[in-house]
Amino acid sequence: MMGVQDKPQDKLFYTHLNLDQRIRKNHPLRKIAQLIDFTFLYKEVEDTYGTRGNVSVPPPVILKLMLLLVFYNVRSERELMDTVAERLDWLWFLGYDLDSEIPNHSVLSKARRRWGPEVFQGFFERIVLQCVEAGLVDGGKIFVDSSLIDADASKNSVMDTRNLKHQLRKNYKELEARLEERNQAEEPCGRHERVNSRYISSTDPDAAIVRRGEAKLSYQAHRAVEESHEIITATEATPGDVNEAHLLEDLLEKHRSNTGEKATTAVADSKYGTVDNFLLCHDKGVQAHMPDLGEAAKGRNRKRNIFPDERFQYDREQDVYICPAGQQLKRKSVHKKRKSIDYGAPRKACASCDLRDQCTRNKSGRTVKRHLRQEDLDRMRQASRSGKAKKDLKTRTHLMERSFARSKRYGYDRARWRGLWRMQIQEYLICSIQNIQVLIKSGLGPKKASARALLDARERIAKNWGAVALKFGRFLRVVHRQLVGSFA
Repeated sequence: MMGVQDKPQDKLFYTHLNLDQRIRKNHPLRKIAQLIDFTFLYKEVEDTYGTRGNVSVPPPVILKLMLLLVFYNVRSERELMDTVAERLDWLWFLGYDLDSEIPNHSVLSKARRRWGPEVFQGFFERIVLQCVEAGLVDGGKIFVDSSLIDADASKNSVMDTRNLKHQLRKNYKELEARLEERNQAEEPCGRHERVNSRYISSTDPDAAIVRRGEAKLSYQAHRAVEESHEIITATEATPGDVNEAHLLEDLLEKHRSNTGEKATTAVADSKYGTVDNFLLCHDKGVQAHMPDLGEAAKGRNRKRNIFPDERFQYDREQDVYICPAGQQLKRKSVHKKRKSIDYGAPRKACASCDLRDQCTRNKSGRTVKRHLRQEDLDRMRQASRSGKAKKDLKTRTHLMERSFARSKRYGYDRARWRGLWRMQIQEYLICSIQNIQVLIKSGLGPKKASARALLDARERIAKNWGAVALKFGRFLRVVHRQLVGSFA
């Protein structure tokens, strides 16, 4: 018998409706709610609220709304608020009911400005620590890379700061205020110098013009990822024209701070293979598995059919270089900023040398540069060419591509908001969600993590008792043999 659906009729009361029963047991939001404690936020942001005035939306609800915005890659905050009332799973996750009042979309932008990126950085660090406690982080080896992110600004907004035409615009005062805000906000970049400071965007002054193929306004995300479960242990967002090689030290320090474990190996591509980074890793006791950026200069010498620097032998006792023709190259000058020394032969000796055409095109003769810490540098470069380093570099290519590819599910490839500090918030949220996904797949919540630690402890005790029992058994066999021998 075929059933016929009755016309829908609004009910005044729902007596058997429970949102918790409407959400499936394996729903990802249910797992997130079980894994993450959002109540820590009350203490983190209490200083940003007053004691009088209107009551705000609870901070954990605001953070959950921002997670939903990124996790489901909702296009805008207006659309997010319009969709919340239609999604039972979102209402349950937020702790709302069917008749709960949905906040205005402006609550999120006000909270971001009130809290700043520090609160979201703290949330990301808590997730990393939880991954560490769950045994998902092997912090000995980290992989480092960066990726460009399109800014939320048009190329038509780019202007030349040295051109006075923009001062004739009607909205020049508003533009001047934005530029002033940009100058004040450049402090978070710290010591990292921007390449392009002349051409800026009038709508997003923090974004930088980067020409990799087509010129675009961009930001840049820098990440450190561990190998075992691909947990993102450290991240930082900068304008797109910041040299990624300058971020290695910050990522190493943040990795140590977030995980409590010092990295012993850093794996990166050739852009990080600078002299400063090799010596930085040497001083920190870190193996630098990264191609030498100086190999490019050696390649240029080979193309010009000129002797490479390796053909010049250094004599430590006399502090001179011996050229292929047997001539001594002595100290010429010391560069304190570059921390290097120039060695050169007398001009007359180079002019009359039979190997001059194979050695230099310079009229004043061949010059060899030596770093003040050349021996440390040579050891690090030699280690970077090992078979283990080459294997790690192959792993890095696929591992980092996966990390950034997974981020695209959450709108990573374009900035949601304008301004560097907002870009930092977006990066912290995306990295937190990626790490939470690993936590969900591993099934290691707080209870299971503690149970796993207890199981590991039991296994260690069993192994120790097994060793003791083995030794005791050997002792009994020796005593038995001695007793049998005495009676015989």
